[in-house]
Amino acid sequence: MDLMDSALSIRPSSDSIPLLSGSAPQQEDHYVASIIEEHETTCWGCGLRLVISPYAPIFKCGWCGAITNHNARKFDNKYFWLRRLRDRSFVSILLLFMLFIIGTGVWAIYPVIFSMSYFSGIFHSIMVTILSITTLSTYILAAFCSPGAPPLISWGSYPAVGRGALGDYTFCHLCSKPKSPSAHHCRSCGMCVLDMDHHCPFIGNCVGAGNHRSFILFLMSAVASTFYVSIISSYVAYQIWPPLRHIPTAVLSRSTFVTVLTERTFAFLISVEYLPIRGFVLIYLFFASISVEIGLAVLLWQQLCYIYEGKTYLSQLSSHDDVDEKDCQNIVRFFGFPYPATRYVLSIWNSKKSHKK
Repeated sequence: MDLMDSALSIRPSSDSIPLLSGSAPQQEDHYVASIIEEHETTCWGCGLRLVISPYAPIFKCGWCGAITNHNARKFDNKYFWLRRLRDRSFVSILLLFMLFIIGTGVWAIYPVIFSMSYFSGIFHSIMVTILSITTLSTYILAAFCSPGAPPLISWGSYPAVGRGALGDYTFCHLCSKPKSPSAHHCRSCGMCVLDMDHHCPFIGNCVGAGNHRSFILFLMSAVASTFYVSIISSYVAYQIWPPLRHIPTAVLSRSTFVTVLTERTFAFLISVEYLPIRGFVLIYLFFASISVEIGLAVLLWQQLCYIYEGKTYLSQLSSHDDVDEKDCQNIVRFFGFPYPATRYVLSIWNSKKSHKK
């Protein structure tokens, strides 16, 4: 017997039907056995009484399609406030870190850039303004927007619930309401999230249907920003670095390459002593941006791969058969384009041809 049986909503009989005296049992005679009370249950979706097998802890209602799991674990949510405090602390720290990177970058880079060329300073100011606004705005949207609560649906009453209206729905004991097949309950957020990908403590929020696009745009903007910071900080540090003093070393039995490398290394270490405070800040910006850029780029690539496959992180873990269609159109639709990208290209191409005529 399967773990999940389809139960019918029927009224159990109290007595069995006896045979007539003196008559032999025929092939068409039917026997109805009495139903024990412990084999009956009530569907949480439509409220009908169901007759199920005692060996089926998970069953599906034959009327509304709701799934009941008697073995569902009821988690204790007493540490909810501690998880929320952790998430909000991460959000505050990251916001301060981004503001620190922007402020120190402006202090360390602006004077050098403007002293080199006025055009370079204006260009750098425009780039920093665009990248800062996009990164901060997308981060705030991903962190403080709702990740996507499931829509309200009628349940619990037979007249209000139609046939198949709760197909494959389960009941969330923490939210005390129906949970769709594509929704998952997050104990850190204290709610069910539609198309939940994962809970990210660095944004203090779940990544779901409501903010998944903002999260991906934040990753793209953050990768572009850190890449720009690493390039401009290394360039400015090269411009203000003290000149290297040539320190000859004795050539014993070592090769010429090793000798030159040793001389350059010693000259570089000695020149650090004369490096101004601005130079040390630029070195910190370079290594901090490189490390953050690598981590965010790996996460962005993983997320885009899931979107390309038409899945989320949680669905990737729960699915065993690779049946979803892998297509670049999944990425196009994810970013809000309901039609294929080729349709836009063809429309632009046709409009140009009509103008030429």
